[in-house]
Amino acid sequence: MIEMQISKFKATCLSVLDRVAKTGEPVLVTRLGKPLARILPLPPGPAGDWLGAMKGSGEIHGDLIAPAAESSDWEVLG
Repeated sequence: MIEMQISKFKATCLSVLDRVAKTGEPVLVTRLGKPLARILPLPPGPAGDWLGAMKGSGEIHGDLIAPAAESSDWEVLG
C-alpha cells in the first residue's frame, strides 16, 4: 500500500484516484504520520451495482400522510 501525506494527496488527488483505479493498489493518506483515510479501488463489476440494491426491501406501516398528532394536542393551534 502506498502511503502519502495529505498535502501531496491534495495536490495530486485526481492522478492518485486514476492510479488506484488502474492498478488496484490502495493509498493510505496520512496527516503528521497518522492514518487519515484509505483510498481503495471499487470492487469488480459495474460501479453502480450498489445503487438500488435494497429496492423492494422496505415496508410501509400506517398512513404516511396522516398527521402525527391531532390538532387539539397543540396549544398553538387550539
